[in-house]
Amino acid sequence: MSDRIHRYKVGQHVSLAASAYGRTAAEVEIVRLMPAERDDLEPQYRVKSRGESHERVVGEGMIASPFGAGA
Repeated sequence: MSDRIHRYKVGQHVSLAASAYGRTAAEVEIVRLMPAERDDLEPQYRVKSRGESHERVVGEGMIASPFGAGA
């Protein structure tokens, strides 16, 4: 498992890059920090959007910015 440090923390609201979510960027909340599956991969996060009942897993590269911080 990777020892890379997560840039974002649980409870933080972030914007996902448009390509990670479909055609438009989306605000999601980080609900859990997950380790990278391999040492050569980036840290991953379990995130949830207010408008969805399910969670999804995204890599750190899919996060555009903290919500409200601008890209």
